[in-house]
Amino acid sequence: MEKITLEYPVENNGKNYSELSMRRPVLRDMLVAEKKGGSDLQKESVTFSNLCEVTPEVIQALDMKDYKKLQAVYTGFLS
Repeated sequence: MEKITLEYPVENNGKNYSELSMRRPVLRDMLVAEKKGGSDLQKESVTFSNLCEVTPEVIQALDMKDYKKLQAVYTGFLS
């Protein structure tokens, strides 16, 4: 589990998120994203929401600088 501190916290459904915790991915996470369909970016946001255990709306509300942090952590898990 990797903690990611957000430089630009987000609010969703009355809850504030100033950090997210991302767990390591398993094949099931990829299958869920594939089943949802859509563009690569949509699949990635679904995957990140599963790994961080938040709704896709939280991920979609992230500032791009913070989203890039999630991408870096995810890439690190795969290398």
